[in-house]
Amino acid sequence: MRPIYWAIIGFLGLAPLSVLGETAYVTDNLRLGLYATEDTSGRPIRMLDSGQAMEVLSRDRNYANVQLPDASEGWVKAAYLVDEKPAKLIVAEITAERDTLLAELEETKQAFAAPAATIESLKNDALAFDARLAEATAKIAVLEEENASIRGLKEQYRGSLPLSWVAIAIGVCLISGILLGMWWVDRQSRKRHGGIRIY
Repeated sequence: MRPIYWAIIGFLGLAPLSVLGETAYVTDNLRLGLYATEDTSGRPIRMLDSGQAMEVLSRDRNYANVQLPDASEGWVKAAYLVDEKPAKLIVAEITAERDTLLAELEETKQAFAAPAATIESLKNDALAFDARLAEATAKIAVLEEENASIRGLKEQYRGSLPLSWVAIAIGVCLISGILLGMWWVDRQSRKRHGGIRIY
């Protein structure tokens, strides 16, 4: 025989071994019987739901010897086994993952609820401080205007004397003038009358 024939025979002889140890699933919407014998005659020892995972121990065109995760073994019809997870199982896994993520999201929201309230309170405080700062700034502007006006008046009246000082000076001058006037009249009278006061 030619070597090519030996290669083909060897490949075909080893092909069934390549499927051993692979994981297979029961297809969607199916209840598959697990039988004790290879020809699947008699009553099934167990019913397998769609999406049930199992390990293929041996397989031919019609039947597969499988082992379940609980270590029980049996025979099933190979036509109902698929290599990919059925949609039912994928949907269940995605739903479980979604539920887990939603639970984590809710926990995260609750964990951040207190800091969020604190941040909101600090924002409100900052707004109140901003309002008070604006009010204080407006008051400072008014006081600066009044101060500038007072400085202008101070510059305008820098050389002038206070009114109380002027009043005292007028009073002193008036009293001095009266006393000086009385002395002058007395002197003129005594001069006229030979040094004698006539009053």
